[in-house]
Amino acid sequence: MRMLLKWILSAVALLCVAYLYGGVEVRSFGAAMVAAFVIGLLNVVLRPILVILTLPVTILTLGLFLFVINALMFWAASGLLSGFHVAGFGAALLGSLLYSLLGLVIESALGGLFSKK
Repeated sequence: MRMLLKWILSAVALLCVAYLYGGVEVRSFGAAMVAAFVIGLLNVVLRPILVILTLPVTILTLGLFLFVINALMFWAASGLLSGFHVAGFGAALLGSLLYSLLGLVIESALGGLFSKK
């Protein structure tokens, strides 16, 4: 139940990013659902590999290169999907930052909702 709710809220967050920032376009809620799933899948499968491969650069930039990796995952998802479009790398960077901030809000809300007291 928690995972399904997080997926739906992530799709809503993606729609919010598209509403707040013109560099990100999402055609429909269904496209947002698929895009949220693909972004999550890329973050689970590809992101850890990229983090390990770019560890020296990440250490050199004091962790700021992780923003670039997040933007690449966001941009890669837009390249794989037709209903989700990101205008360029700069748009992917800002869009991924907004999406990550909304993801933190979702995580904290779901943590409070599903916490066992």
